[in-house]
Amino acid sequence: MTTPPPSVAVVIPAKDESVRIAETIRGVRTIPGVSAVVVVDDGSTDGTAVIAAREGAEVVRHVRNHGKADAMMSGLGRVSGLRRVGRLDAGTSVLFVDADLEASAQAVGALVGPVSRGEADLTIATLPEQQGSAGGHGLVVGLARRGIEELTGWSPVQPLSGMRCLSPAAIAAATPFARGWGVEVGMTVDVLDAGLTILEVPCDLQHRVTGTDWRSQVHRAAQYRDVALALGVRRLRRRLGPG
Repeated sequence: MTTPPPSVAVVIPAKDESVRIAETIRGVRTIPGVSAVVVVDDGSTDGTAVIAAREGAEVVRHVRNHGKADAMMSGLGRVSGLRRVGRLDAGTSVLFVDADLEASAQAVGALVGPVSRGEADLTIATLPEQQGSAGGHGLVVGLARRGIEELTGWSPVQPLSGMRCLSPAAIAAATPFARGWGVEVGMTVDVLDAGLTILEVPCDLQHRVTGTDWRSQVHRAAQYRDVALALGVRRLRRRLGPG
């Protein structure tokens, strides 16, 4: 008898992704075991929500932009609601996927297996060199990597990768998420602090890269701020100890 694929819910935070969201949804639907696709429209001014609904996704709408971490938490809230009404199993894992992956999103399926087999509680995608990448100077990535290693002893290859699959235990350990762009770093530290296992998995993904104009530099500055804050909060927790 064939064993059915493990149940997984996909959460896609999105802002102004009307050009890419349909293909991204179609890509994740090819992953075995996907039982629900939740798109969190985080204050878009385009047709992201309408297109996602047309593709059959569960849509959560933020009237204004709240940031990535809040969008991810809203997605988890909808997943919990689907569990309560029996549309998802209690043991369903959650797969976070960036909205701009388009057809390459199907490759994120590589993250599901290790979690479903109990080999890891959190899997993180490592991406190949991105087409057209000219981006920054690695300051945010370096800060994130050094901070995680300082706090946990583990040095990730791509500490800011947003494509992640979490077991129910990892979700419990990592929530509530660190604010804004610190979500991945906070999640990593919290999961390891809980004694759980993390595995990085190569995935052949392509997404829109951050450029070099002033808006891109403002974005990187916000990333740096949020990563530093997430690390600072966790260092403070260590100093204060339990309670």
